[in-house]
Amino acid sequence: MSEIGHGGKEIVERILQPKEAVQKIKGLKSVPIGSQMANEVINIAYGWFSPLKGFMNKADADAVCNSMRLTDGTVWSIPIIFDMGDQEIADYGVKEGDTVLLTYQDNPLAILEVEEIWGYDIANMCKCVYGTGDPKHPGVSRTCNYKNKFLGGPITLVNRPRINPPYEPYFIPPLEMRKRFKEKGWVKVVAHQTRNVPHTGHEWLMKGAWLQAYADLPIDKPLVGVLVNAIIGEKRKGDYIDEAIILTQDELRKSGYFGDHNHMTSLTFWDMRYAGPKEAIFHAMLRTNLGVSHHMFGRDHAGVGTYYGAYDAHELLESVRDDLSITPVYSMNWLYCPHCGEVTSEGLCNHRKEWQKFSGTLIRSIVDDGVKPPRLIFRPEVFDLVMECAEKYGFGSPFVTDEYLKRRTPVFTIPPLS
Repeated sequence: MSEIGHGGKEIVERILQPKEAVQKIKGLKSVPIGSQMANEVINIAYGWFSPLKGFMNKADADAVCNSMRLTDGTVWSIPIIFDMGDQEIADYGVKEGDTVLLTYQDNPLAILEVEEIWGYDIANMCKCVYGTGDPKHPGVSRTCNYKNKFLGGPITLVNRPRINPPYEPYFIPPLEMRKRFKEKGWVKVVAHQTRNVPHTGHEWLMKGAWLQAYADLPIDKPLVGVLVNAIIGEKRKGDYIDEAIILTQDELRKSGYFGDHNHMTSLTFWDMRYAGPKEAIFHAMLRTNLGVSHHMFGRDHAGVGTYYGAYDAHELLESVRDDLSITPVYSMNWLYCPHCGEVTSEGLCNHRKEWQKFSGTLIRSIVDDGVKPPRLIFRPEVFDLVMECAEKYGFGSPFVTDEYLKRRTPVFTIPPLS
């Protein structure tokens, strides 16, 4: 029986078995790709990007930019496109109608059936997706660096990635994820989007969302889970290192702040665009394909700087809510009220002058100092693990440095195909 994902369409899985793959790639032109394209090839092939079967053609990309939908009417908010320059296209001899072999780390990864080679107004794409053309916006900067042509067409994975330690247990593609949920008996699942180490504010956000998802269930159906889905992709200096993110999120379960019965950690390969409201829609689509029923959306979800209003993502989600197969769980800021002696949220109590916000900058400075903070900020087990990860994986720092970018172990490698 097929599994249904975003847009009411069947979950895509396009992966060849090794023997068939070896035959299929014989005689194909090879085109090397970088890490972003490798991530997106994997996401397409395993179904994270369902119903996409490949990289977008011009009509779909144009529809996404101008109406936030694919040409078939399915809600979609960020173009998934494969860029190449005119000179590269000429050098590799790529033409419409060709089937080419995409290689990564000098090994075969996937085949791409080139249905269309097309150009686009990148300035228009930026304004449509990010709401700005400001080159200081990281998503705009990334998009403006695209080459001047795009290749559209279906892809098929010919070589499964080898997931390196410590990430192996957390790579759970959509079809496998849905099996896990069924094995656990979860009738509802709440997704928590993250690229951070969890402090207690994050923990209480998850617990609050769990309670909301549980609220309309009968008392004999208590099986609701929280899925922490960590975004693993391109890193900027000052970000938490990926190893610390994934391991500390799981530590909340291992140390008993959640349990096996209601908590799980996984990863998705994606280079954040920081597209704010449009990325919130994108996250809803991704997690629908994982089989999630609810999704947490907080203040300034996936935003950056001052480009978006605090709750713009909530408003955009509401505008297409009838076309999503996932229930948004909205939240305001979580903070600590010393008068109440508890973690609370804006609007719950009347001690505004005493509220202490969970400042990311403050928390990072605490971590950087290496001095264990109070339990009200960090669970001690989580903080200890952050420090362990700094020594084991981060060359002395829990934050991304030039040395980390140069020497880190790749999250995945592509083995030789045999």
